Amino acid sequence: MPVTELKFYQTGTFTIGNRLLGEEDRAGQSAANRANSLNCGHRACQGCGEALGARYAIDAAIRASKGQLVVANATGCLEVFSTPYPESSWQIAWMHSLFGNAAAVATGIAAAMKVKGRNDVRVLAQGGDGGTTDIGFACLSGMFERNDDVLYVCYDNEGYMNTGVQRSSATPPAARTATTPAMGVEPGNRFGQGKSIPLIAMAHQIPFVATASVANLRDLEDKIERATLMRGARYVHVHVPCPLGWGSEPSDTIKVARLAVETGLFPLFEAEFGALSGHTAIRRRVPVEDYLRLQKRFAHLFRPVVDVARIAHIQAIADHNIERFDLLN
Repeated sequence: MPVTELKFYQTGTFTIGNRLLGEEDRAGQSAANRANSLNCGHRACQGCGEALGARYAIDAAIRASKGQLVVANATGCLEVFSTPYPESSWQIAWMHSLFGNAAAVATGIAAAMKVKGRNDVRVLAQGGDGGTTDIGFACLSGMFERNDDVLYVCYDNEGYMNTGVQRSSATPPAARTATTPAMGVEPGNRFGQGKSIPLIAMAHQIPFVATASVANLRDLEDKIERATLMRGARYVHVHVPCPLGWGSEPSDTIKVARLAVETGLFPLFEAEFGALSGHTAIRRRVPVEDYLRLQKRFAHLFRPVVDVARIAHIQAIADHNIERFDLLN
């Protein structure tokens, strides 16, 4: 009788890291020779999206650069939980910069490597949204304008989580933070504020700009690897949920991140020299309410009564993103 081979895995799903898959389909963390750049022992919260995103991003950069990588890290959650003096969880050439000058420090490292003739060494700067969209914005814009040979990675958890969950310019509208409390006529963060660093980076017409999410780690790895091998200024903006600041369950980090993508609130796209060059289509479109309900920072939108008008305003933002980036095709 004919024999049918059984398969205990499925391709084309959200599954990552499965060693039963062919090597070309595996995520980097499933490889026995993975770099373990951000090793065990750090003090990130349970379910920390930033710790997950940084590990995948830096390991992908190490793989692409064949281990020749130097990292400048801005002050923030990632730096604090990974390097409590005198300890460090980093297994790479890693430098701590100030809150606002990671891009400038990385630029200096890249210049020094050029003078030394070390064209094989790649330089990466990284920071949270506070150290990127706010405090470090001037240095970052200067790096873009000069087209410095640096890859900058922003881990966006939409607030100043390390210092007590204050609002940043990446905090979404209606979100409750310590500085945008859930009180008053329109509780939470105001609508019409904030900025999109990926779009600002595109306006600088640098070689590569991309958004990524911990909900799609293969996509994140691919964008980091391609960006590492390019020359000039490059920027990757990674969405990383924060259970502590968002009031979501630690076990829901990937679910929350995926809903941000599937609602259209966090579109996945890439651009080269200022022009859109690709996007990731939404697999299953869902209403923003599914995303908002999982986070206590939006609890005031649902009690004591449902704030239909403000939820509709957030839905309109998602709908605009879907149309702007053609996310349904």
